[in-house]
Amino acid sequence: MAVEINTPVLAESVADALVVGWLKKPGESVVIDEPLVEIETDKVVLEIPSTVIGVLEAIIEEEGAIVVSNQLLGYIKEGAVAEAQGKSDSAADNLNTIEAAGTAHKVQTSPAVRKALRENELEADEVSGSGKKGRILKQDVTDTVRKKQASTSIETTLGTTEPLTVNAPGRVEERVPMTRLRKRIAERLHEATQSAAMLTTFNEVNMQPLIDMRNEFKELFEKTHNTRLGFMSLFVKASSIALQQFPEVNASLDADDVIYHGYCDIGIAVASPRGLVVPIFRNAEQMSMADIESGIAGYAAKAKEGKLNMEDLTGGTFTITNGGVFGSLFSTPILNPPQSAILGMHGINKRVVVENDKMVIRPMMYVALSYDHQIIDGQSAVLFLRTIKELVEKPQRILLEV
Repeated sequence: MAVEINTPVLAESVADALVVGWLKKPGESVVIDEPLVEIETDKVVLEIPSTVIGVLEAIIEEEGAIVVSNQLLGYIKEGAVAEAQGKSDSAADNLNTIEAAGTAHKVQTSPAVRKALRENELEADEVSGSGKKGRILKQDVTDTVRKKQASTSIETTLGTTEPLTVNAPGRVEERVPMTRLRKRIAERLHEATQSAAMLTTFNEVNMQPLIDMRNEFKELFEKTHNTRLGFMSLFVKASSIALQQFPEVNASLDADDVIYHGYCDIGIAVASPRGLVVPIFRNAEQMSMADIESGIAGYAAKAKEGKLNMEDLTGGTFTITNGGVFGSLFSTPILNPPQSAILGMHGINKRVVVENDKMVIRPMMYVALSYDHQIIDGQSAVLFLRTIKELVEKPQRILLEV
């Protein structure tokens, strides 16, 4: 019996996907839940697993094909047994693992890593894994490529990109295609600047009370909840409170209608090897700080390994981005359509400020709120950001809900 292999249902915001590559060849045996093919959307790389035991009978959409939701990719002959095969069909291959040279230790690789290996024409055993139990990370592949480039001439390191143009000794240019994620980011940024009347308001926050609270309770917090206490969870909680006080900041514009959301689905911008991604904390107003911190750690790990899925990245009513982790002092974040506002956090720096008519040194952070002036008035935006400032400077208000 032939069983279809189909593209999964993509989110409404995702028009199509790219077939990155097949992990099996026709005639090879497959088992239930074994990854067969990888597809890439503008958000994530997805593995499509087998739903039955059998043999891959045919591939309909080859590597490089553009596919849509529920499109036929290939067939599996259920219950069939593969003919005698060589080493490539060993149990280790069926599990998508590699065996480290000289040892029996098996290292599992993520979709992003396997894609990077193929793109750079590398074998997994050429890369030293820096992850847990020797797991290969995408950064390990990048480091290996750089080492090879440093040890060989320009002519032998061109790979699959277009030829390099050498204008003069030491002046090298390289042309590479944009990734689907990078293209989508560019499209959304252009959309935001063209469709919204975007304006940014600023304020500054004295971080000393939050720093003191963190220093006092971070060890107990980690011991109790098995996760570290950072600053982001408190900003998420402060934002969820402020969003309920100013519902227009949590709204979105749809043609001539304003959609007010009765929940706070807050996205946190996270850096990944493929670019910036924004996983969503759904019903953040109902989450504890421990839940948020655990979620941040989990999303960061999934982003690093390329394992974020469509559900993690779809939706959101408000976004927080923290350029401070990279050293940013001041910026104007761009909206994440169709959301109407985005909060920008920045670096914490000691500055001289005036308190009770005296100059004192405090750890200060600039915060920015970019918003769509079509549905959010300046007064609401300023008061929203001031509410964030007040809650962060007196974090006990968050616990007391006052």
